[in-house]
Parts: sequence; C-alpha cells; structure tokens
Amino acid sequence: MSKKIKIGLKENYNLLIGDISSLLESARRTSARAVNTILTAAYWEIGRRIIEYEQSGEERAEYGHQLLKNLSYDLTKNFGRGFSADNLESMRLFYLTYSLIEISETVSRKFDLEKSETSSRKLNDEFFSERFPLPWSHYVMLVRRIKEDDIRKFYESEALRSGWSVRQLDRQISSQFYERTLLSKNKTAMIKKGEKPLPEDIVTPEEEIKDPFILEFLGLKDEYSENDLEEALISHLENFLLELGSDFAFIGRQKRLRIGNEWYRIDLLFFHRKLKCLVIIDLKVGKFTHADAGQMHLYLNYAKENWTNKDENPPVGLILCAEKDNAVAKYALEGLPNKVLAAEYKLVLPNVRLLTREIEQTRKIIESRKVSRGKR
Repeated sequence: MSKKIKIGLKENYNLLIGDISSLLESARRTSARAVNTILTAAYWEIGRRIIEYEQSGEERAEYGHQLLKNLSYDLTKNFGRGFSADNLESMRLFYLTYSLIEISETVSRKFDLEKSETSSRKLNDEFFSERFPLPWSHYVMLVRRIKEDDIRKFYESEALRSGWSVRQLDRQISSQFYERTLLSKNKTAMIKKGEKPLPEDIVTPEEEIKDPFILEFLGLKDEYSENDLEEALISHLENFLLELGSDFAFIGRQKRLRIGNEWYRIDLLFFHRKLKCLVIIDLKVGKFTHADAGQMHLYLNYAKENWTNKDENPPVGLILCAEKDNAVAKYALEGLPNKVLAAEYKLVLPNVRLLTREIEQTRKIIESRKVSRGKR
C-alpha cells in the first residue's frame, strides 16, 4: 500500500471519528434538552398544584411552609431524591413567576402526568418547550436570585439568545451584568461582550446529562470522581478507616447535597458508633486553604440540620489534603456544644499524625503505580 493511500485512509478515518463524535455530542445534548422539557413541565405543574392547594391560586397561606415539609417527606419516601422542601419551594416560585393565563387555562387543565405518553409528549412539544426553552437549572437560578421582573426577563432573554450555560448565567448575575449594561455608554458592545463564554463557563455534553436536577428527576445515581488519583485515595481511605475498628460505620461516598442554588459533594460519610455522630470526610488533592475549612463548616451545619437524629451528637468534619509534598489532616470541631465533648472526640477519633502519614504513603504508592503502568 502506497504512502499516499495510507495518509488518505488515515484522514478519512479521522473524519469518520470527528463525524461520529459530533453526532454523539449532539445526541447527548438533545437528550438532555428533551428531559429538561419534561422536567420543567412537571415541576411547573407541581408548583401550580401546590399554589392551588394553599389558597386557590393566591399567595402562600400561613401553613404553606409546613405543607412543603409534609410534601417533601411523602414524595421523597415514594420517589427518592429531588423533593426537598427547598426544591419544592423552587417549583412553587417557578409557577408564581411564570403562571401565564394562556398556559394556565389551556395546558393546566389538559396536562396530566398520568395520561398516555403520547398525549404528554404532544403537550410538552406544543406548549412547554416553546414557553420554557431554557434548562430547569436556569429557571431555578432566575426565580430564586432575581426578584424584579424586568431584570429577570433580561437575563432570561440573554441566556436564550447567547446560549449561556448555567455557569455563565451564574457568573453574569453575580457580576451584575444587567446593572453594568444599564450604566454602559455603549450597551451594544457590552451585550456583545457578554455573549462570549469564559473557559470555566463551558458545560460538556456529559456534564449536561449529569446535571444533578436531571439525575434526581430520573432517579439515577450520581456518583463520580474528579480524577483517578482522588478516586484511588478515597477508596483507600475508606478501607483504612473501616480497618481501624468496628466503630466506623460506612454510610456513603460522593454524596451530593444542595445548599441554596449550589451543588456540593461529600467524599466520604461515616457514622461513629461510640461517639454517636456523623463523620464527614472531604479530600482535597492540593493545598489546604481557609476556604476548605469554611466549606466543611457549611457541610457540618447542613448535616446537623438535615441528617442528624435527635439522639445523636453534632457531626464532626475531617479535611484531608493530599498535596504532593505536604499532606494535611484537620478536624473541624468548633461546632461542638462543649469542650468536654470536643476532648472526647479527639481521644476517640484517629490521630491526625496517623492520618497524615497514611495519606502521604498512599499517594506515593498510587503515583508510583501510575508511573509503572505508563512505562509499559
């Protein structure tokens, strides 16, 4: 076979790979959009039914907050994640914000989630996909963070026109893009500049599919790891803590939680039988910063309010930083109610030096294995 033919075949193959890759990326994005349309329609309907139950479509009744708590408990029991009181409040606000008369009078009477798949799809295609073209995560941000109708319409319009990802929308709202545009002498140039995404704004097709809202709606697991090293460290530390004795009871890993409009994940979650408390473990493949401590306290406050039972002690946090040249292990104990309990935690929990040494040794072993595999 001549050299020219080989080059031609390689170029054709590269074109084939590129063509198939584009097709798959497009299919994934289309799938995410289709799920988002159904999700948004369902959540708008849920919001409508909550409002009508409260006060025949009027503003929230005095018992509204308790209603959301009751709904959250029963829906979570029947359908799993995605129905926290906070999420239900987003659905409620979504309906209040976008309760258009033409939709309310036509679609709401006809749209029933128990109807046939064909009927539901037809209604979604004809009404909801046109009225709500943005993903659900965008609408949550719009109704939770912006109270003024004009400002919300501006961001909604720009997000749709420029194809903003939810990250770009978040950044533009946080940087007061509307106010800066309003004050700008050259508004056209400002708008044009706002169209361009930054590298951190880009959302891949895989990330679109793994949107926590979509995963919750479909009842799918959302476990993932940032990289191979972190995954290997977490796996090793999980086994290491379990081997220390029967006091550590494993609950979960890569556990997601939502605080406000932000999603977080906890690397490891244990329950310590002797201390009667949750142990939240967060691993950082890098240097320890004050932001890590602040984030851990955020986790602890959330866990204390949402995951801790009445007869249990407050949760404790453990931050593990596996920086290449300096491992760090720190306990977050400031939230404990008294010094006696804090002292007991320090006596019972694994020694910080032991944990630090274990992180250093584990990282060296894992990295040496990766280097060995790369040389083969």
